[in-house]
Amino acid sequence: MDFLAGCIGGAAGVLVGHPFDTVKVRLQVQNVDKPLYRGTFHCFQSIIRQESMLGLYKGIGSPMMGLTFINAIVFGVQGNTMRLLGQDTPTNQFLAGAAAGAIQCVICCPMELAKTRMQMQGTGEKKSSRKLYKNSLDCLMRIYNREGLWGVNRGMVTTLIRETPGFGVYFLAYDVLTRSLGCEPDDPYMIPKLLFAGGMSGIASWISTYPVDVIKSRLQADGVGGVNQYSSIADCVRQSVRREGYMVFTRGLTSTLLRAFPVNAATFATVTLVLMYARGVEEGPKDCEPAPPSHHAQLQQQQAQPSSL
Repeated sequence: MDFLAGCIGGAAGVLVGHPFDTVKVRLQVQNVDKPLYRGTFHCFQSIIRQESMLGLYKGIGSPMMGLTFINAIVFGVQGNTMRLLGQDTPTNQFLAGAAAGAIQCVICCPMELAKTRMQMQGTGEKKSSRKLYKNSLDCLMRIYNREGLWGVNRGMVTTLIRETPGFGVYFLAYDVLTRSLGCEPDDPYMIPKLLFAGGMSGIASWISTYPVDVIKSRLQADGVGGVNQYSSIADCVRQSVRREGYMVFTRGLTSTLLRAFPVNAATFATVTLVLMYARGVEEGPKDCEPAPPSHHAQLQQQQAQPSSL
């Protein structure tokens, strides 16, 4: 039931946050010499005007497809690592989260590659006259046929560098916040506290790894037109800094932070409601009792956002 709740909650988070993610990717990879968008809100307006509301949801099939596998990996690895470490401490929460983040990259990297390619397809066109990819699965199959496994896993190193500390910071921040805020069974503000903790943890996680995400997006979008601009991670960093300065590492940050809180809020609210409905009002809140360490660890597993931060 925990797994099912996480899946439904994660799906709710994807539906709420995907438009912000599309804006983030467009801003991260746009040509600095001929920029299409002046900023976050101009990007939103332009996509809706030129491509309709559906333009904001381009590439959503990929994260939806990968959601179940990512949830299974994150929940399983994080829970087993915590049991292996033995003690429920902030440090162990970081290590368990980092382990979960690292292993789920196997699914996360190809999923985000397809998402990025789909989000960039038909930029500025309401109805794309020449679609390279029919859907996310077709995108991955075409990349595989053209470039093999190496192409499907483009950006794996940067994904690993982002996800490992990113999930570590997320679980650490969530652990610290839930301990500080408290979670009493009869507390009428229990759910708002969990939502706040999850939202702020997501923001902390994104801020800690955002520069790596910019490079990852550029590497995964590279070669869409048939020409590769970057030969390596170092080359991408070097060219980006030389042409756009160090502020390049904050491109799309506003939309990312605007997305982080509502995505986590939607995920946590859905997970909580599903668990309460399935277990009953009396049993549901008992999982939030902070007294025994094992119960607190269970709360971490049940409520933490399992998908890409």
